[in-house]
Amino acid sequence: MNQMILPTDPHSTWSVAQVEALFSLPFNDLMYRAQEAHRAHFDPNVVQLSTLLSIKTGGCPEDCGYCPQSARHHAGVESEGMLKLEEVIAAAEAAKATGATRFCMGAAWRSPKDRELEPVFEMVKAVKALGMETCLTAGMLREGQAQKLRDVGLDYYNHNLDTAPEFYGEVISTRDYQDRLDTLGRVRDAGMHVCCGGIVGMGESRSQRAGLITQLANLDPQPESVPINMLVQVEGTPLYGTDALDPLEFVRTIAVARITLPKSFVRLSAGRQEMGEAIQALCFLAGANSIFYGDKLLTTGNPEASRDMALLEKLGMRPMGEDGPGLRG
Repeated sequence: MNQMILPTDPHSTWSVAQVEALFSLPFNDLMYRAQEAHRAHFDPNVVQLSTLLSIKTGGCPEDCGYCPQSARHHAGVESEGMLKLEEVIAAAEAAKATGATRFCMGAAWRSPKDRELEPVFEMVKAVKALGMETCLTAGMLREGQAQKLRDVGLDYYNHNLDTAPEFYGEVISTRDYQDRLDTLGRVRDAGMHVCCGGIVGMGESRSQRAGLITQLANLDPQPESVPINMLVQVEGTPLYGTDALDPLEFVRTIAVARITLPKSFVRLSAGRQEMGEAIQALCFLAGANSIFYGDKLLTTGNPEASRDMALLEKLGMRPMGEDGPGLRG
């Protein structure tokens, strides 16, 4: 195996060429390298469970080509108002009862107004009081908003880069790449953890997939949580009908993310319902150690909790929190 693929200095950044070279390794060599990186920092048989709830659905003014919540698309998602606090608490209690340790809330905003965040503050405080980690995804944040979210107890803010800079314009035109980086900077400046990943299978090339991973790996510091989504094609969205990504290429993407982001939780996110158990098992072997857990991801399906637990049992894996945090080093 070519050890020169890795940056020679631990403080140096990754180049797209280096990440492409990882993608090109023989599959078994790539998996071996990913296992080495994973085992150096994590218990390989522990998976962190997160649950995602849409607290404000549909009506988003953005034109993200993958998203059924865009008001510009006709994907059958009705615009709904904010959930009531009691509904969110009930969902969080149910998630905790089935093993989730992190509760993630999603609101379909381009950029929330301060008054729109007021009820979210109460939701964060209520979920935090249950003893769960809290995460929010609500679009671009203005100055001061990240600080307010941190002050009420938010642990993670999710804001994905989605894809490589050079492919970004093919997917989204209503904001640019720098907008995303600016929000991530505000989250970091406020002292919160960053949840940041992307979507693959949107018609991008392998080089562009490498470009996404390179961007994520070169964030300083690296994101604590990195969700890797397989495009879920929803009729009525512009990306419906895109050629499906080969499942083993998705596994490669997970492995490359693990090698380049060795201390991050790499999460299997959207698309697991279409993967089947064998591909999911390979993703765990490639270094994925977090999943979204439950029957729904915002507006698309997800394997049921009972199926997930059955798969983990088959693989001899266990949820984080049963007997420790699953961290090493």
